[in-house]
Amino acid sequence: MEQRIGIKTFEELTNVELYEILRLRSEVFVVEQSCIYQDIDGKDKACHHVMLYIGSKLTAYSRVVPAGLSYEEVSLGRVLVNPDFRGLGLGKTIVKEAIQSCYAIFGKSDIRIGAQYHLLAMYQSLGFEPQGEPYDEDGILHIDMLKRYEE
Repeated sequence: MEQRIGIKTFEELTNVELYEILRLRSEVFVVEQSCIYQDIDGKDKACHHVMLYIGSKLTAYSRVVPAGLSYEEVSLGRVLVNPDFRGLGLGKTIVKEAIQSCYAIFGKSDIRIGAQYHLLAMYQSLGFEPQGEPYDEDGILHIDMLKRYEE
Protein backbone atom coordinates (compact mmCIF):
# COMPACT_ATOMS: atom_id res chain seq x y z
CA MET A 1 0.00 0.00 0.00
CA GLU A 2 1.01 3.56 -0.57
CA GLN A 3 2.60 5.50 2.29
CA ARG A 4 1.84 9.19 2.75
CA ILE A 5 3.45 11.67 5.13
CA GLY A 6 1.62 14.68 6.51
CA ILE A 7 3.28 17.45 8.52
CA LYS A 8 1.01 20.04 10.09
CA THR A 9 0.92 22.65 12.80
CA PHE A 10 -1.72 22.23 15.48
CA GLU A 11 -3.90 24.85 13.79
CA GLU A 12 -3.68 23.02 10.45
CA LEU A 13 -4.88 19.68 11.87
CA THR A 14 -8.46 18.77 11.07
CA ASN A 15 -10.74 17.61 13.86
CA VAL A 16 -10.52 14.08 12.48
CA GLU A 17 -6.70 14.12 12.35
CA LEU A 18 -6.46 15.45 15.91
CA TYR A 19 -8.91 12.81 17.11
CA GLU A 20 -6.91 10.04 15.36
CA ILE A 21 -3.65 11.27 16.89
CA LEU A 22 -5.02 11.51 20.43
CA ARG A 23 -6.82 8.16 20.15
CA LEU A 24 -3.67 6.39 18.93
CA ARG A 25 -1.47 8.06 21.56
CA SER A 26 -3.90 6.95 24.26
CA GLU A 27 -4.05 3.42 22.84
CA VAL A 28 -0.26 3.05 22.80
CA PHE A 29 1.00 5.08 25.75
CA VAL A 30 -1.85 4.78 28.26
CA VAL A 31 -3.58 1.45 27.51
CA GLU A 32 -0.89 -0.75 25.89
CA GLN A 33 1.96 0.44 28.12
CA SER A 34 -0.28 0.60 31.22
CA CYS A 35 1.00 4.09 31.90
CA ILE A 36 -1.56 6.32 33.56
CA TYR A 37 -0.53 9.88 32.80
CA GLN A 38 -1.93 13.05 31.24
CA ASP A 39 -1.06 12.72 27.53
CA ILE A 40 -2.54 16.10 26.64
CA ASP A 41 0.26 18.12 28.22
CA GLY A 42 -0.28 21.57 26.71
CA LYS A 43 2.65 21.24 24.28
CA ASP A 44 0.73 20.11 21.18
CA LYS A 45 -0.35 23.63 20.23
CA ALA A 46 3.29 24.69 19.78
CA CYS A 47 4.37 21.54 17.92
CA HIS A 48 4.41 20.29 14.36
CA HIS A 49 2.76 16.90 13.94
CA VAL A 50 4.31 14.29 11.64
CA MET A 51 1.84 11.65 10.51
CA LEU A 52 2.47 8.54 8.41
CA TYR A 53 -0.53 7.04 6.67
CA ILE A 54 -0.91 3.78 4.80
CA GLY A 55 -4.05 4.21 2.79
CA SER A 56 -6.34 6.22 5.05
CA LYS A 57 -5.01 4.66 8.29
CA LEU A 58 -2.74 6.60 10.67
CA THR A 59 0.12 4.12 11.13
CA ALA A 60 2.90 6.16 12.79
CA TYR A 61 3.24 9.54 14.45
CA SER A 62 5.70 11.93 16.08
CA ARG A 63 5.54 15.50 17.20
CA VAL A 64 8.34 17.99 16.61
CA VAL A 65 8.79 20.14 19.71
CA PRO A 66 10.37 23.62 19.53
CA ALA A 67 13.51 24.35 21.54
CA GLY A 68 12.82 25.46 25.10
CA LEU A 69 9.53 23.59 25.47
CA SER A 70 10.72 20.12 26.55
CA TYR A 71 14.49 20.57 26.31
CA GLU A 72 16.93 23.36 25.53
CA GLU A 73 17.21 21.85 22.04
CA VAL A 74 14.53 21.02 19.47
CA SER A 75 13.08 17.62 20.32
CA LEU A 76 10.88 14.78 19.13
CA GLY A 77 8.14 13.32 21.25
CA ARG A 78 5.22 10.91 21.39
CA VAL A 79 6.86 8.72 18.71
CA LEU A 80 4.66 5.71 18.04
CA VAL A 81 3.68 3.04 15.56
CA ASN A 82 0.11 1.76 15.36
CA PRO A 83 0.14 -1.76 16.91
CA ASP A 84 -1.53 -3.16 13.76
CA PHE A 85 1.43 -2.02 11.63
CA ARG A 86 4.47 -2.99 13.70
CA GLY A 87 7.35 -4.98 12.24
CA LEU A 88 7.35 -3.02 8.98
CA GLY A 89 10.14 -0.55 9.83
CA LEU A 90 7.70 2.32 10.30
CA GLY A 91 9.34 3.41 13.56
CA LYS A 92 12.54 4.27 11.72
CA THR A 93 10.56 5.83 8.89
CA ILE A 94 8.62 8.19 11.15
CA VAL A 95 11.74 9.19 13.12
CA LYS A 96 13.65 9.92 9.88
CA GLU A 97 10.74 12.07 8.67
CA ALA A 98 10.57 13.86 12.03
CA ILE A 99 14.33 14.57 11.93
CA GLN A 100 14.02 16.05 8.44
CA SER A 101 11.03 18.09 9.63
CA CYS A 102 13.12 19.48 12.50
CA TYR A 103 15.76 20.68 10.05
CA ALA A 104 13.20 22.07 7.60
CA ILE A 105 11.28 23.94 10.30
CA PHE A 106 14.04 25.01 12.70
CA GLY A 107 17.17 24.94 10.54
CA LYS A 108 20.53 23.60 11.62
CA SER A 109 19.91 22.36 15.13
CA ASP A 110 20.74 19.51 17.45
CA ILE A 111 17.82 17.27 18.44
CA ARG A 112 17.33 15.88 21.95
CA ILE A 113 14.93 13.09 22.88
CA GLY A 114 13.89 11.13 25.94
CA ALA A 115 13.87 7.65 24.39
CA GLN A 116 12.36 4.51 25.81
CA TYR A 117 15.43 2.48 26.68
CA HIS A 118 14.39 -0.63 24.74
CA LEU A 119 14.58 1.50 21.55
CA LEU A 120 18.17 2.64 22.23
CA ALA A 121 19.70 0.70 19.31
CA MET A 122 17.13 2.00 16.81
CA TYR A 123 17.80 5.61 17.79
CA GLN A 124 21.58 5.01 17.75
CA SER A 125 21.26 3.71 14.18
CA LEU A 126 19.78 7.11 13.28
CA GLY A 127 22.65 9.07 14.82
CA PHE A 128 21.39 9.70 18.36
CA GLU A 129 23.92 9.28 21.18
CA PRO A 130 23.02 8.41 24.79
CA GLN A 131 23.38 11.25 27.29
CA GLY A 132 23.67 10.34 30.96
CA GLU A 133 22.17 7.36 32.71
CA PRO A 134 18.82 5.62 32.14
CA TYR A 135 15.95 6.86 34.31
CA ASP A 136 12.41 5.84 35.17
CA GLU A 137 9.61 7.92 33.68
CA ASP A 138 6.08 6.81 34.52
CA GLY A 139 7.27 3.26 35.19
CA ILE A 140 9.16 2.91 31.88
CA LEU A 141 12.96 3.04 31.56
CA HIS A 142 14.11 6.00 29.42
CA ILE A 143 17.40 7.57 28.40
CA ASP A 144 18.13 11.06 27.08
CA MET A 145 19.75 11.04 23.64
CA LEU A 146 21.19 13.75 21.41
CA LYS A 147 21.60 13.91 17.63
CA ARG A 148 24.08 16.58 16.66
CA TYR A 149 23.38 18.42 13.42
CA GLU A 150 25.66 17.26 10.61
CA GLU A 151 26.26 19.29 7.45
